[in-house]
Amino acid sequence: MFVSVQDCAAAAFDELNAEQRAAVTHRGGPLLVLAGAGTGKTTTLCSRVAWLVAEGAMPQGLLLLTFTRRAAREMVARAGALLGSNTAGTVAGGTFHSTAHQLVRVHAAALGLPPNFGVLDPSDACDLLDLLREERGLAERRSRFPRKGTLLDIYSRCVNAQQPLSEVVAASFPWCEEHVEELVALFRLYGERKRELALLDLDDLLLYWHALAHDEVLGAQMDAMFEHILVDEYQDLNALQVEIVRRLRTERRELTVVGDDAQAIYGFRSASAEHILNFPDHYPDATVVTLEHNYRSTQPILDLANEVAAGATRFYPKRLRADREGGSRPQLVFCVDQSAQAHEVCLRVLDAYEQGTALREQAVLMRAGHHSDLLELELSRRKIPYVKYGGIRYLDAAHVKDFLSLLRLTDNPADQLAWFRILQLLEGVGPVTARRALDTLDLDSLDNTAQLAERWLAVEQLLKEPARQGAVRLISALTWSAEQPTVGPRVERLRDALAPLIRNHYKDGATRLRDLDELTRAAAEAHSLSIFLAELALDPPSSTAALAGPPDLDDDYLILSTVHSAKGLEWDAVHVIAASDGNFPSDMALTTPEGLEEERRLFYVALTRARHTLSIYVPLRYYHQPHARTDTHGYGNQSRFLTNAAEALCDRIDLPTDRHDWTTTNLVTTETVTVDLTDLWH
Repeated sequence: MFVSVQDCAAAAFDELNAEQRAAVTHRGGPLLVLAGAGTGKTTTLCSRVAWLVAEGAMPQGLLLLTFTRRAAREMVARAGALLGSNTAGTVAGGTFHSTAHQLVRVHAAALGLPPNFGVLDPSDACDLLDLLREERGLAERRSRFPRKGTLLDIYSRCVNAQQPLSEVVAASFPWCEEHVEELVALFRLYGERKRELALLDLDDLLLYWHALAHDEVLGAQMDAMFEHILVDEYQDLNALQVEIVRRLRTERRELTVVGDDAQAIYGFRSASAEHILNFPDHYPDATVVTLEHNYRSTQPILDLANEVAAGATRFYPKRLRADREGGSRPQLVFCVDQSAQAHEVCLRVLDAYEQGTALREQAVLMRAGHHSDLLELELSRRKIPYVKYGGIRYLDAAHVKDFLSLLRLTDNPADQLAWFRILQLLEGVGPVTARRALDTLDLDSLDNTAQLAERWLAVEQLLKEPARQGAVRLISALTWSAEQPTVGPRVERLRDALAPLIRNHYKDGATRLRDLDELTRAAAEAHSLSIFLAELALDPPSSTAALAGPPDLDDDYLILSTVHSAKGLEWDAVHVIAASDGNFPSDMALTTPEGLEEERRLFYVALTRARHTLSIYVPLRYYHQPHARTDTHGYGNQSRFLTNAAEALCDRIDLPTDRHDWTTTNLVTTETVTVDLTDLWH
């Protein structure tokens, strides 16, 4: 029997609740879906895509923008499953940056860009700023000048928040105000150098997309290209992204955005809750649908979360309602100090484990990574395995960046940043010698790899014998690779030339080379090396596979995570630690009213990660030097978000101040003891 796409979609939509169905089947005009925590946001958005296709929209005319490429792929796949076909597979989906990259590649000539431009990941952008910082002698000033990470942060906030440099510095980096003029000059030079090197950073991709959207001809073409635009996590958009979306809907009005103002927690990325709060002002004809039916948590947990959210100065009113009945009240645990907190968390984790809750279904959430320092020691002492979210990204590993820099040189032999890094792998070559070598190469006038080989003879005079040997291998490999049309052999030859330098430069060089083997295999499957490098910058892996080692027979482990890293996740049992004022909210975020409001939303996100049980810990004493053997300490107050009304929704537990549980039975005596203190005063 033939089953139509419409029949499949209708059957799937029958399982939606009334709120979700209203959002999915909305016709015409802008739509704002306010999806509270755990209310089936992804299901609603996938169903919306499927419904649009079932109603006759062309899949290739739909643009789905998410914050990870994986999320876009999964949503499109789920939409196809709802339709009972692969019809939705041609929906355009991806992150803002990946979509921008595709559009900028297509219109590179119109934008005055070379077709083979490279893409800098944040780490590379930091390195370029650091190189320019050194060139201008800003590191030699007597007063402190921002380091490369801070420089990129300032620059990105100006671009993404669309705010002047002076305002950004005054609001978030007041200690840098005396350097504003130098920053202006440095950032101008940064833009010039990127153009010289044919490189774009991630912020540039959005800026160029923004320029395309504002062009009278190309902007109109893109507006017409997408029949309907759907945006996930709208509360996490920055001002530049919001403006891009608005420009893409100049003529058409078919726009669906999904988000939750109560979960806007990425202010450090220039996101702002104001964008979703102002959506009805930007689109006066918008329909607003609120999802309040929660499928994750019990009602006692939601009652506390609702109370915390209601304390915000500006918000969309909503009250989360649990799908299931029952549930225990959250527990508010007061501890004497952080050591007592660590002790209690371990006891509760083990107790839940014995009652059937696996360690991996439990999580300890914190405002900042260092809040778990003492807990990690206690977990190790008790042999409780754990995994902590965070750590160095795979692409930030030094040896990986070395290899990627060498690959960039095959497409652009005048890439100063790549050369500056590669040269310092040679034995006896440091920043000073590398800088001299770059001056000798005169990369600004370099046209091709053949010229590079000729000029290298002069560079060799700056190098000692061991460095010359490694350099000759690199130049030979680069020259050979430039003449090869196939990506695979080029990458393998470059990897082989780099391998001796990696072995000599790093103590664990042999181990690091296995990572390069994985990258080599991945690159060999690419049609274009420049596209492969750009894809890595846009969607970086967090690790690579390695040869299987001995099995870990205990695969269960506790999760430790900052709240930022926990967004979108959930666990049966959640422990929120260090819930005292100054820690949560962080005192570093309280310079502005908006900073405090974001801390409230962050606390709300932490609470709504719990399915069944929620414990919140408030240490009363904080040692100034937790790892030192001193008693210098201060007293803290419970988080200001735990108001009297919020506390009334919890079961309060005051742990004994004496954790050793001394027994005094044997100390009771009827003897009279006389103490003479007279001699003490002589």
